Amino acid sequence: MTELLDDLNAAQAAAVTSTALPLCILAGAGSGKTRVLTRRIAYRVQAGTADPTHTLALTFTRKAAGELSRRLDHLGVRERVATGTFHAIAYAQLRQWWADTDQRAPQLTESKMRLVAPLLGARRQTVMPVDVVSEIEWAKARLLAPTAYAAEVERIGRKPPLGVEAMADLYARYESTKRSKGIVDFDDLLVQCIHAIETDKAFAARQRWRFRHLFVDEFQDVNPAQHRLLEGWLGLMDGPTTPGPVATDNPLDLCVVGDPNQAIYAWNGADPTFLTLFRQRYAQAEIVRLDDNYRSTPQILIVADAVLGPGQRESRPLRPNRPDGDVPSVNSYASDLEEAKAVARALRDKHSPRVPWSHMAVLTRTNAQGLLFEEAFRAAGVPHRVRGGGAFLSQAAVRESIAELRRLPADLAFASRLVDLEELAADAHRTGTVGPEGVNERASQIEGLVRLGQEFLGADPTGTTSAFLQWVNGVITSRAEEPDRQGDVVEISTFHRAKGLEWPIVFVAGLERGFVPIGQASDQEAWDEERRLLYVAVTRAERELHCSWAKSRTFGSRTTNRNESPWLTNIDAAREAMASPEGGDWRTILKTNRDRLAAAKSAGLPGIRGTKRANIDLGTKADPVVFEALKKWRAGMARKTGVPAFVICHDTTLAAVAEAQPDNRDGLLALPGLGQVKVDRYGVELLDVLAKCRAS
Repeated sequence: MTELLDDLNAAQAAAVTSTALPLCILAGAGSGKTRVLTRRIAYRVQAGTADPTHTLALTFTRKAAGELSRRLDHLGVRERVATGTFHAIAYAQLRQWWADTDQRAPQLTESKMRLVAPLLGARRQTVMPVDVVSEIEWAKARLLAPTAYAAEVERIGRKPPLGVEAMADLYARYESTKRSKGIVDFDDLLVQCIHAIETDKAFAARQRWRFRHLFVDEFQDVNPAQHRLLEGWLGLMDGPTTPGPVATDNPLDLCVVGDPNQAIYAWNGADPTFLTLFRQRYAQAEIVRLDDNYRSTPQILIVADAVLGPGQRESRPLRPNRPDGDVPSVNSYASDLEEAKAVARALRDKHSPRVPWSHMAVLTRTNAQGLLFEEAFRAAGVPHRVRGGGAFLSQAAVRESIAELRRLPADLAFASRLVDLEELAADAHRTGTVGPEGVNERASQIEGLVRLGQEFLGADPTGTTSAFLQWVNGVITSRAEEPDRQGDVVEISTFHRAKGLEWPIVFVAGLERGFVPIGQASDQEAWDEERRLLYVAVTRAERELHCSWAKSRTFGSRTTNRNESPWLTNIDAAREAMASPEGGDWRTILKTNRDRLAAAKSAGLPGIRGTKRANIDLGTKADPVVFEALKKWRAGMARKTGVPAFVICHDTTLAAVAEAQPDNRDGLLALPGLGQVKVDRYGVELLDVLAKCRAS
């Protein structure tokens, strides 16, 4: 038991050893939440307060469940602790229930879209089945039956892919179709397991006996259906759930781990208030906060804090535990193509024996943005893969378009068909719906195919439709197989898919309005989630963070001007604070810049940005020996004074000193980053370091 606590900080150890039931662990990004969760399970098993054969650890993906099992095995939990997703556990319990009650087990459908597509009829010309499926999944996550769907959607102002009444009708027909065929979908597993627990007391008692100690990871992602099932397992209901505090005489053997600042799935039905209002629901609960971050440099964490913004944070700012690094960069480019090429060049420049490709990632808000980076990386010889996506040829709109192309005569000139594809993309922009993963996912997918078509005709202007289909399949396949067998590749990922991952160097690209925040984020709740999504993206970086956006972007045959994300203002304020000679506070700078902008607008003047871009050429000719000596001095001074090293002097300031190597106070004052206060405070020691370097 002592060994389980050896390498934990005080807060982590408190979370592992707490005797409170229930327990809520608020674990910030990079704070070691999986370590703490598995250590707590192992600690309780060792202490004899939890029986591993009656313990259940729940998470949201099979991969995460497998990782929990692996770590528990490594910690010596010999008996098997059950780990799995809500759906997997519910399915296992239902199969037993169906057998025990002599019910014929329904077939689990592999594809909801095969059922939905025929129900759309003529609407398939304007509505994608995948959008309808997503809406049904959202409704089921919120425990909304077809009869209750319309009223709730109108109450909250949600915009479904069809008219509200039409969507409710299609939802009802979808449920009827499943019943007639004797099948269930993935989401039915939760609903039916809830029903079994609430209506069959013997079944409920068996499940509560089987799993007595419950642990839930990523609790901010729990949706109402999952939460109701969880409370069913806990024995908190024999009938419909009720809101408000839970009254029970028995302690609830429940431990949840989550981070409200990483709640990014409300669009899919998740409800982060189950985490943020945990104590209101369970009055006896204890809250333990893990605020120490072991992933990112102090500079990256300052930017992350600024992204959340004043008053937006659900917990205290994260405390850094890594050494200082560079101030995150922000760059703008004339076009999306220039942005992709610049990122490709930067990746090549950074790649070395010490920095493999796999230490770098490019994150974008939408799937469609990734295709342009794929093309740029292929041209630059940067090995890469698209996380989760493979995906381009399997995207619904791409599949439909390719199926149409295959119906055409093989010798038809592709140039004429490309015009049709461009018109199809334009029509999708006019009539298509906006989904959670893109401005207009259908349009974006078709535009990706248009871009490939333009690339094909550039190489073969007289190419046929048949030749294009062979070419595009070969190109996409080769791109998918381009990473070497060792997996040393640059990762291209959306913000959502990057959650839970980390890389030493991260490029967050396409930071423009319409992407960040996404175009359909029309209310404050949606904006807050988009802000948290950007926070997730920037906290994936360990050592370096590079942000960028494009001033113009091409969608099919249309080129439009773009505006930068509003949250780049916060990032710039943080960067300016870190570059300030006196170590300013980003909140003060943000307020000052906003006040200046407001004053400029009221006076009828052009907008004043008010923030400075760091000069990346500063100190490029610095003497490396002197620079290292100055960094060593700074590290000692940081330990002595108990402040982060960059507060004393930033790297760019030290580089300027190492390049100029002044021998007097006035020389120091002439350098950027060294004001009167810092020279008064550190000038003598800086000059002493320089003198010793010259002497040696």
